[in-house]
Amino acid sequence: MLESIPAYKPGQKVVGPDGRSVKLSSNESPHGPLASVREAVSRAAADLNRYPDPGATELKAALAARLDVPEEHVTLGAGSVGLLQQLLEAVGEPGAEVVYAWRSFEAYPLLAELAGVTSVRVPLKDEVHDLDAIADAITADTRMVLVCNPNNPTGTAVREDELTAFLDRVPEHVLVILDEAYREYVRDPKVPDGVTLYRDRPNVAVLRTFSKAYGLAALRLGFLVGHPHVTAAVGKTLVPFAVNHLAQAAGIASLEAEGELLKRVAATVGERGRVRDALVEAGWTVPPTEANFVWLRLGEDTLDFAAACAEVGVSVRPFAGEGARVSLGTPEENDLFLSVATAYGKRR
Repeated sequence: MLESIPAYKPGQKVVGPDGRSVKLSSNESPHGPLASVREAVSRAAADLNRYPDPGATELKAALAARLDVPEEHVTLGAGSVGLLQQLLEAVGEPGAEVVYAWRSFEAYPLLAELAGVTSVRVPLKDEVHDLDAIADAITADTRMVLVCNPNNPTGTAVREDELTAFLDRVPEHVLVILDEAYREYVRDPKVPDGVTLYRDRPNVAVLRTFSKAYGLAALRLGFLVGHPHVTAAVGKTLVPFAVNHLAQAAGIASLEAEGELLKRVAATVGERGRVRDALVEAGWTVPPTEANFVWLRLGEDTLDFAAACAEVGVSVRPFAGEGARVSLGTPEENDLFLSVATAYGKRR
């Protein structure tokens, strides 16, 4: 079985002829941790000889207070992708199906196959989740539906009226996971907050992460908000001590410094608008994005465009035959990418 499963391919780093390297392939924050977060990690490092709190009690309490939910509605894992693996293992059984849009987060099919769950992929419609088609794809064998909002890699988002209408159609026994890894970057007021939607829907849970907006990708920290029967099931599939001590300390410190962190998010959102406007002005078709990246539909030119970027030391995330996802970096990094995209667009 393992021989048939392709390995996950992380974003690559490239180096240009002048030694310059701009990594825009992994949706990382261009900002390092705040000083207060680094200090908290440094203090926590004194206890590396001890196992971490297996329940991440202090961090869980801080998240529950921040989100105004009961503590038993929160559980943590090694990144939101780790929690997704736990969810799939919890629902996995012979014949079980998971339904999701495609293209979406590339880990979905890999983790589903590892858990022995059958993937049902529903094509995007105009780069956005086709929720009606996803609802139509649900069968008696469906155990879980994944809605990536905003969607990775297109950056597009479904709005509240569409999503609530969809949730009303989903049978109560089917778990709906709202994957909101990029929630902090959303500015469209019509895009719903999953934590608001889950409250009166026992079959809805929300995935979020500290990797993106909080800039803690290296520490692998994510969390799920759901009703107790969901968090309890996820807890049973957690590898003991998966949420390490340093991650817990960094998460707590990040929540305490959230105001300052969100100023950085606002700066990235500003760059998002500037980069997209420049691409559109240069003749590119770029869907509106609510994440920290833009999507370029390139078709057969995708790998050639990625190679053109790599020539100057810029790495992007190509999906052969489809398009490229380009993360937002610093203004200087974005300008270098735009210089390549503008020149390439003129040749197309």
